[in-house]
Amino acid sequence: MKNIRNFCIIAHIDHGKSTLADRLLERTGTITEREMQDQVLDDMDLERERGITIKSHAIRMDYNSRSGDKYSLNLIDTPGHVDFAYEVSRALKACEGAILVVDASQGVEAQTISNLYQAIDQGLEIIPVLNKIDLPGANVEEVAQQVIDLLGCKREDILPVSGKTGMGVDDLLEAVIEKIPAPTGDPTKPLTALIFDSVFNSYRGSVVYVRIMDGTLKKGEKIRFMQTDKVYSAEEIGFLSVKNSPQPTLSAGQVGYIIGSVKTLEDTKVGDTVTTVTNGAPEPIPGYKVVKPMVFSGIYPTNSEDFESLRTALEKLQLNDAALQYTPETSVALGFGFRTGFLGMLHMEIVQERLDREFDMDIITTVPNVEYEVVKVDGERVVVDNPSDMPPVGLIDEIYEPYIRAQIITPAEYIGAIMKLCQERRGMFINTQYLDTKRVDITYEIPMAEVVFDFYDKLKSNTKGYASLDYEFIGSRPGKMVRLDILLNGEPVDALSSIVHRDKAYDWGKKLCAKLKDLIPRQMYEVIIQAAIGTKIISRDSIRALRKDVLAKCYGGDISRKRKLLEKQKEGKKRMKQVGSVEIPQEAFLAVLSMD
Repeated sequence: MKNIRNFCIIAHIDHGKSTLADRLLERTGTITEREMQDQVLDDMDLERERGITIKSHAIRMDYNSRSGDKYSLNLIDTPGHVDFAYEVSRALKACEGAILVVDASQGVEAQTISNLYQAIDQGLEIIPVLNKIDLPGANVEEVAQQVIDLLGCKREDILPVSGKTGMGVDDLLEAVIEKIPAPTGDPTKPLTALIFDSVFNSYRGSVVYVRIMDGTLKKGEKIRFMQTDKVYSAEEIGFLSVKNSPQPTLSAGQVGYIIGSVKTLEDTKVGDTVTTVTNGAPEPIPGYKVVKPMVFSGIYPTNSEDFESLRTALEKLQLNDAALQYTPETSVALGFGFRTGFLGMLHMEIVQERLDREFDMDIITTVPNVEYEVVKVDGERVVVDNPSDMPPVGLIDEIYEPYIRAQIITPAEYIGAIMKLCQERRGMFINTQYLDTKRVDITYEIPMAEVVFDFYDKLKSNTKGYASLDYEFIGSRPGKMVRLDILLNGEPVDALSSIVHRDKAYDWGKKLCAKLKDLIPRQMYEVIIQAAIGTKIISRDSIRALRKDVLAKCYGGDISRKRKLLEKQKEGKKRMKQVGSVEIPQEAFLAVLSMD
């Protein structure tokens, strides 16, 4: 056990974490030159294109140190984005140390700090690394000072590295062996193994990635997942190399995989504890929680015949992504679809992108919402994630909306623009902290509903892309929320309904009506577009009817002749309006998503 090192890499998006991992795999001989490609551990096309890690990965490397000893290094990679914070916490739990990677040209960013604090809370040994030192824009001394201020370490503790050229990687491997402690654990105790990730294999079922905390697991033993209380047989166990490497046993301190014909990812929840059926552990490893979706949106096929194909696509996606939740729903305007729950906006984007790429689905998504808790007048509490489920205004006593604490790190010259943006989004200022003379850490508490829409895009455009955002959910607070309905000729269009703050409802309704007026094609009769809160109309626009000139044949003659023709036309339009329905083009639903 003393020759095992379990560690992870903590970094902000695009700070070179995957590239550095590639160099580690190369230097330890885990991957041959022939197998080498950029971002080896990021196996999704989407991850490579965006330069982000969506799914965490783990790999075992054998390394001969300068002293001549042979070590097993388990790299447990972590996703960097805030949406996947829980997965990060479980990956950290499986490690004894962490490499903190900071881009020498960009400096310390928001997600670096939040993941670092998690690692320090769990008592991990931190190895600070300055990456991309070979870039012409690298500001090594200034960024090193930021890291010293953040960690309280010495200047000589910070390792200069280039993930691209491989410079300094050998020193980093030696530092991992010297500074990160060997795992602790007793191989003779009852088995406790922490699940830090699981993937679905269509031939073998769920493959569970575990770190053995105590005990020993033998191939073929009966195992039990403690949270779901499901029992399976460990048909194959082994180490996580580039290709799985089967072993007869896994013991305390080791990281590996278990295959046991588990049919769904639902049974293998991240953070759960695996133990043996005979002589099992009495208590699970603490820290497990159920991951709850934070953002909800309706997903509908553009062609109603594709409903079953969409269901199949979502089922397959859920096999690989247990955090995705969906339930069928219907809409008068859009037909049959699904109400889908996501961890956050990035997660939602990724799911939509995968539906398009992997399953070739054309979909319409409704405005993203968060989950509200409504307290009725009679004291009953209901959870609402869909505007159409909101009870009538008269029955509502109070509505609670989720709040987040947002940490924004930005160059100092953009403070004004960021504060203005946060004030517009009903943010409450908490504090400002200067990291150095040029960079500021601003903290706000903001309703989650204001963030899910386009807050991140606005933040990036207001700061020329320099600001970074990290947030955490801090609980629900009462808010003056109302349901804003859009009516066409008096008929509500449920897919265009949204839950907004009362102070913003009038402005939002007015903009929406104006936008729909431009997008809905003219009919043979007048179409009235209205925005309403309950029974109160707060905005109105109308689309004029297409009219035939029925007076063209009347040249001269009595006015009563003309009036008779006009009255006849008016009657026809009235009849048409009673039986006609307004076709809403797809652009109208997309327009709501791109409302400024």
